[in-house]
Amino acid sequence: MTFRLGLTGSIGMGKSTTAQMFRDAGVPVWDADDTVHRLYAPGGAAAAPIGAAFPAAIDHGAVSRDALKSLIATDPTVLPQIEAIVHPLVALDRDQFLAAATAPIVVLDIPLLFENGLAPMFDAVVVVTAPPDEQRARVLARPGMTPDRLAAMLARQMPDADKRKHADHIIETISLDVTRQAVHDLLALIRKSLPDA
Repeated sequence: MTFRLGLTGSIGMGKSTTAQMFRDAGVPVWDADDTVHRLYAPGGAAAAPIGAAFPAAIDHGAVSRDALKSLIATDPTVLPQIEAIVHPLVALDRDQFLAAATAPIVVLDIPLLFENGLAPMFDAVVVVTAPPDEQRARVLARPGMTPDRLAAMLARQMPDADKRKHADHIIETISLDVTRQAVHDLLALIRKSLPDA
């Protein structure tokens, strides 16, 4: 029986860095964002259906995220149509990952885990967090990011305080060393709880 650990956290909280630390510790990680990138790539399972519905969203055989953003900004009905195409494909990829899992622990990195009601499918959920000023500084340092874009992204996400209330475990990403030790400690705790430990 594989232990399913959900990994989530708001934008700029260090989730991708933490996911890589789980990989470095030998734990298989499924990444929702990476899956969407694959689905949007030329030949990806989402490219043809999105192209059929929104031809302007396709650039050189791939789904253009910038074109999608423009379409969504001008027509509020576009986002639910895109989600209706993409979400089932992401869920299928996730289910295939879980079905093939043989490791004692796997991590599923899902930004909107709580928002999409996915917590019940996990044995435990870990939330990564950082102080608000640190989060803001990290996000605004990204290319093309603006305070308005950050505010719009945060509006779509459950507040960090609420995520922490729902979490089984919390990892603070204040420094790389602290985060790495927290990942190590959490894995040790989970391994102790496994039936064959």
